[in-house]
Amino acid sequence: MANNGAKTEEDTTKTDKVVLIGKKPVMNYVTACITFFNSGEKQVVVKARGRAITRAVDTVELLRRAFIKNLEIKSIEINTEELFRVEGQQSNVSTIEITVAKANSKPPQEEN
Repeated sequence: MANNGAKTEEDTTKTDKVVLIGKKPVMNYVTACITFFNSGEKQVVVKARGRAITRAVDTVELLRRAFIKNLEIKSIEINTEELFRVEGQQSNVSTIEITVAKANSKPPQEEN
């Protein structure tokens, strides 16, 4: 039975904490990510669709540059979802998933 590299639902719920990006200000999503990391999570997935993709990128960059210096971008996955409207029209919506994790930082060793 081939898995084709897809995560099973069980894998996703066990290991990933997801922040879904919408229309709120970027700082709301940055705060959500920081809350996950402060509660002991090792990695967080930031997901967005359509016009919210820029807000997702801004969230990760702000987190990385201003709040969590040792943040590591594990993976970036992009995709296109096909949506069918009531009128029968098909439209494509771009999606992005950015997985970030705290890097293992070693404390500096003192030389004697």
